[in-house]
Amino acid sequence: MNFFDYTITTVKTFDEAVQCVQNEIVKAGMRVLHVHDVQKTLGEKGFQREPFKIIEFCNAKIAHEFLNEDIKIGLCMPCKINVYRKDRQTFISGMRPIILSQFFPQADLDERAKEIDQIFQNINNNSK
Repeated sequence: MNFFDYTITTVKTFDEAVQCVQNEIVKAGMRVLHVHDVQKTLGEKGFQREPFKIIEFCNAKIAHEFLNEDIKIGLCMPCKINVYRKDRQTFISGMRPIILSQFFPQADLDERAKEIDQIFQNINNNSK
């Protein structure tokens, strides 16, 4: 397993995967803040791209805990899961929260980041 990201493929259609990820985020006790349609945004500027959406989400309690450890963790917030098409496959991908301890070594994140990492993996796996 990659230390930086957790990426899986799905047999679902792109739109089904996007909706499923959003549903799983809510089931995990988090809130979807915004869905960026990257394909549409870049298409408006003349750039062609296969379907690509970035789903931003947050849990206020977790965000508060992490920001209390180091305010600069806000640079990595909100959390994001990408759903995209590449080479005729649909992927669900997100940065693993355990990587935060590498960026912010002075913050005591290890155990909590591992818990959140498992939640993220469950969101991705349950969206498969």
